[in-house]
Amino acid sequence: MRIRARRQIIDAEMPLLPADPPPGPFRAEFWRSPLRGPWLSSLLGSAMLPLFLLCMVTGYLSHAAYDPSLGHNSVSSGGIVPYFFHWPTHPAWLYAATQGIHIAAGIALAPVLLAKLWSVIPKLFEWPAVRSPAHAIERLSIALLVASSLFTLVSGLFNSEIFYPWRFSFVPVHYYAAILFTASLAFHVAVKFRVIRQAFRDRGVIAPLRESLADTQPEPPAHDTTAPTSPALPTISRRGFVGTVGVASLAVGVSAAGQSIGGPLRQLAIFAPRGRVPAPGPNGFQVNKTASSVGVTAEETGAHWSLRVVGPDGRSLTFSREQLLALPQRTQDLPIACVEGWSTTQRWTGVPLGTIADLIGAESRDLLAVQSLQRRGEFRQTTLAANQADDGRSLLALRVNGVDLSIDHGFPARIIVPALPGVHCTKWVSSLEFTAA
Repeated sequence: MRIRARRQIIDAEMPLLPADPPPGPFRAEFWRSPLRGPWLSSLLGSAMLPLFLLCMVTGYLSHAAYDPSLGHNSVSSGGIVPYFFHWPTHPAWLYAATQGIHIAAGIALAPVLLAKLWSVIPKLFEWPAVRSPAHAIERLSIALLVASSLFTLVSGLFNSEIFYPWRFSFVPVHYYAAILFTASLAFHVAVKFRVIRQAFRDRGVIAPLRESLADTQPEPPAHDTTAPTSPALPTISRRGFVGTVGVASLAVGVSAAGQSIGGPLRQLAIFAPRGRVPAPGPNGFQVNKTASSVGVTAEETGAHWSLRVVGPDGRSLTFSREQLLALPQRTQDLPIACVEGWSTTQRWTGVPLGTIADLIGAESRDLLAVQSLQRRGEFRQTTLAANQADDGRSLLALRVNGVDLSIDHGFPARIIVPALPGVHCTKWVSSLEFTAA
């Protein structure tokens, strides 16, 4: 107690910064909105949590779908979050659902997060900026929370639009930023839980939403809150403000979900990076990686192309495309689902991977390394878990919708596995190698 009292005396006699704030936003009277206060911040923060939890869980599942413990499968080498299972192949639309929810929830979170940041922006300019070591730690945690949330949101939005104005690899950086956001949010909720509980206890959870514009009154100003000291007259009620944020969140969330759900909702996906209407023809559906973008030429996919298959004992076989077409074929309706949130289901025809495994003497528990002809970009090689390679619906696809694959869709052969992320459905396959698990 004596040490604490002495510290308080020192802080009072030797403040870290001048007591008088600079003009402008550093002065409390600058912020005049009568809507701001602990209740609004608490409500918006509480509204964020379900969406954030959806993003967190589906983001974890999205990364798990890459089977990061297997070779060449993840650019983030598994991350720091453990995975205890191989991604299942049932149902076939599993990854389309989890990644679609992840993108839709993240986009729906954007209006709520921006409204939350607006509600607490006076805290950014509070004066003195640092009052004590404990206050400095709190300020640092808030800075980490704001920075990580904005970076995670913006980078995710850019990725969903396939726009990369940076030089780093999106997946690992977004992944670690999300972990930092999760940790800083958990710390912030723990620190502010008492404030949230008190705000809801004083004003009720939904009671302020029943107030009309004429009844809208500012929260009483108090130390260390965002309630205005010189409030202006309200131009919108709290109900109107929260309702506007909610409608905006619902609208962008449904629009984002349309590119995964498909059907009539696809027409609502106005920001879908690959468009809402496919091009004409059996090969007219969406393409993420074109042959030219990864250095694959028509010459090397032509008549001289062959597939090399290596068994777990080192024995190898070579197949031309004509020989693959002569093997028993199977047709499956399976989705291609990409990390950007869009998905499309097409009818694929090809050789079951299990048939190729039998020809080379591989067993159902063996892993399968798939090598592509592509020279540039990530995932030139991926590894399928035993359950994926052994699934009866998994194909080395040679045709789609009754015609040969186009070169942009992976001609002469590509991998199609149910529930697999689209980036692992390797195109322009050059070799398959089965290895013991």
